[in-house]
Order: sequence, then structure tokens, then C-alpha cells
Amino acid sequence: MDYVLGLDLGTSSLKGDLLDESGKTVCVASTEYELLTPKSGYNEQNPNDWVQACYRLFEKMSQKISDFTSNLIGISFSGQMHSLVVADEDGNALRPAILWNDVRTTKQCNDITENFGEEILKITKNLVLEGFTLPKILWIQENEPEIWKKVRKIFLPKDYLRYFLTGNFQMDYSDAAGTLLMDIKEKKWSQVILKKYNIPIEYLPELVNSFDFVGNLDENIKKSYGFKNNIKIFAGGADNAVSSLGTGLNDYETAIASTGTSGVFLSLEDSIHNEYNGKFHLFNHALPDKYYSMGVTLSAGQSISWFKDLIAKSESYDKFLSNVSDVPIGSNGLLFTPYISGERTPYFDSQIRASFIGLNDTHSLDDLKRAVIEGVTFSLKDSQVLMESLREKEFRRIISIGGGAKNKEWLQIQADIFNTQVVTLDTEEGPGLGAAMIAAMGVGWFETVEECVAHTITYIDKIDPISENVAEYKKIYELYTQVYPYTKDITHALSEDPV
Repeated sequence: MDYVLGLDLGTSSLKGDLLDESGKTVCVASTEYELLTPKSGYNEQNPNDWVQACYRLFEKMSQKISDFTSNLIGISFSGQMHSLVVADEDGNALRPAILWNDVRTTKQCNDITENFGEEILKITKNLVLEGFTLPKILWIQENEPEIWKKVRKIFLPKDYLRYFLTGNFQMDYSDAAGTLLMDIKEKKWSQVILKKYNIPIEYLPELVNSFDFVGNLDENIKKSYGFKNNIKIFAGGADNAVSSLGTGLNDYETAIASTGTSGVFLSLEDSIHNEYNGKFHLFNHALPDKYYSMGVTLSAGQSISWFKDLIAKSESYDKFLSNVSDVPIGSNGLLFTPYISGERTPYFDSQIRASFIGLNDTHSLDDLKRAVIEGVTFSLKDSQVLMESLREKEFRRIISIGGGAKNKEWLQIQADIFNTQVVTLDTEEGPGLGAAMIAAMGVGWFETVEECVAHTITYIDKIDPISENVAEYKKIYELYTQVYPYTKDITHALSEDPV
């Protein structure tokens, strides 16, 4: 049986998902690489580490699957968004990659916003934030001019890896949308932005669709690892877009609620909604001619991890949350706002901080635990409410992934707060599986995305909201939405330098 391989180039590791013709995942493997932090707020990686990780992954797959090298016929990709690689004409990296979570570019973001912010929003449909690629380019121009003089190619991570596997220089629309360099409606590099910031268009890759065939695996690599077939390579896409494909999201009445370190509320879009006006991230999807919108909670799982490590660092998450079901809705009058690292949607406020509201001497540790879970879910609810109001359409189903999908009580809390049916996946492979699905479509195993989803993805838990719980949470959520305005002024005042 033939195989296709999805490669997910993440922040800490490269993960591979091997899929067979039936749509079954037959092997999952990963290999890690180093995160470089030369200064506080700086996050970098050596791009060549990604290439070496890919070679190690080929070896791991060969060891686990006896016919891997003889039956592999296709590869595609998912990758961390925004991270910048600058290279010379031959594709040799000139410095470590500046990652998406690097925050050195506040000055550049402020300069862009003050001088060109409205134009950027009109063209890219996104606000200027430290994570995006354009501010990183400007930082190099201003702080490492000797490096910038040598630049001839600009990559995002997965595209750098694919360049070394094929020798071809491309980027898909879903990843390009996160650079602040592309007109997402026209699906072209913006000449206006490039001219404004002195970035030659020839430094940028050819733009392609995520499902496009972009070359065969390099012959020398093919011989080195004993691959027998001419392995077709497909472009792939940005991790959030490809991950949504890997959860089966392919309609407009379903959303994804993800509780990783950060939280994401993501929806497929059939057009560019000008009403969003920067309130959400809005990017081109991996699916041709589609888009997706995304609200972000900066500290979702991070809030849980922070509180658990503070109280019971050695406990498992299951044990730590085991008594949450014993606490009534509303945590006995206690609210938690999960702004421990600031907040993104809907406030875009890096200075706001978390709080427990209503704490008294009758509250137990379990009350605080449930309040944290409810607060994280309320924060995701903010994105749901805003998105539904702007779209004038309610979601009929939410796919829960990440930590929030692993606790039965939390799943019910999500269904009740969202007032929407919540479903979970049989196995969560996310972006790696989504990348493999792109390759499977590329080699012709499935004619439609719907057929591919039906063969690869299984939903298990289906949790419906309980009407009396929904009514209670509606009242509590109204209180939750009042917390931010009352705490903003004092939080910002406390964050300022004393006069």
C-alpha cells in the first residue's frame, strides 16, 4: 500500500504523520531541535536544524515502517507562521530565523502602525503585531544592515525546508497572508507595501495554492535514503489553516475551539468580511479561494499550567482537575479573567493582567480551579460572540481540541458557555494530519475534501448544552464582560514607570 507523509514544522519539533491509501494514520514520529534565546524576548532557531530534523525523521520512519522507502509517493507540509528566514542567492541562511513568538519588534510595529497602519489594514486585513514577518524584516534592515545587504531570498520555515527538498522557491497563500506583505484579496505580493519598505519583489517566493504540486524530491536525497518512487511534493500551508483541515473543518457553521498554551477560536470564511476590520486575524485558507478568521486568547492552557504549577506542580492535570465537577456553575461566585500575559481578542491589550473577582474566605481550592477553567472558556466565548455578531450567523457545532478536549467536565462547560454542541476527535493529529491530507489529495486518492475528511477523521464525544446551565452561564458571562473595562485603567496605571 502506498503512503503520503505530512510534515509539521513546529516551534520545538518536526512531526511526521504517515497516511495510507485508506486514510489511516499508520505512523507518527517526531524529532526535536533547539530553541535559541540570545536575549530576553528573542526567540530564534537555526534553519538548517529543520533540514537535519527532516533527515532524522526519514530515518525514524524507515525503522518503524518496513516499506516506507519503497511505497512513499507524496509529501506536504504545515509550518509555524510568520517566522523569518533570510538567505543568500543559493538559499543559505544568513542568520538564525526570527520566530513568530519573538517580541523584539515593538518599535517597528509602532512605526508601521503610526505611519502606514491604515493602509496595511486595508491591504492585509490584519493589525500590525510583533509576531508578523514584516516587522522582523524592518528590524534586520535597521539593526543588521550588513546582513540585509546580502539577502536575496526570504522564506517562512516550511518553505525553507521544502526548498532544500526540491530546489524550488515557493510560498502558499495561507502562509503568505501572515507576512503583512501580501494583498490577501488579490493574492499577490503588495507592490505598495514592498515599495514603502524597500523590499525587492524578487526576494520573495512564487505564490501558489496549498494543494499545488511544486516539484519532486531531490534525486540526491532520494538516493541517500533509498526512496524508490519519484516522490511528489505539494506546497502545504500555515499551521492553523492546515490544522483546521486536520480536524475536518470544512463548513461555515462549525468552529474550532483550541486550548493549547494560547487559545484559538477559528472559523472558515467564504469571503473577506470588511466588518472584521482587524478585530480578528483574517487569512487565506489552505482550501482554494477560502479564508479563515481567528480570535486568540493569549493565556488559555497557560493559565491552567500557571495555576497548577503554583499549587501542585507534581500532580497530573487529570488529578488536579478531578474535583472540578463537584463545584457548582459559577464557582460559588468567583470569576477569573485569564489575562496573565495580556490579551488579544477582543482587546488587543498587552498590558492588562489577570484577576480573581469575588474571592472570599469561603472559597476552596477547587472553586479556584473551576473559576480558571470557566474564565478561559469565557475568553474564547468573547471571540464566538464577536464573530457571530459580525457574521450574523450562529455556529451549530464546535470542534474542541487541545487540553479542553481531554476533560469531560470542561467539555460540558464549553458546550454550556458556547451554547453549542461540542465534539471531539478520535485522535488529535492536527497540522501533521492536515498536511498528509493535502498530499493525499495531491496524489489523487480522494476527489473532494469531504471525501478525504470522511476517510481520515472520526468524531467521538458529542456534548450538547444543558439549557439550565446555559441560562446560568449567560448571566455570569455578562458579569465577566464587565471586568475588563473596570480593571484596565488601574492595570495600565500600575504598569507605567513612576514619575
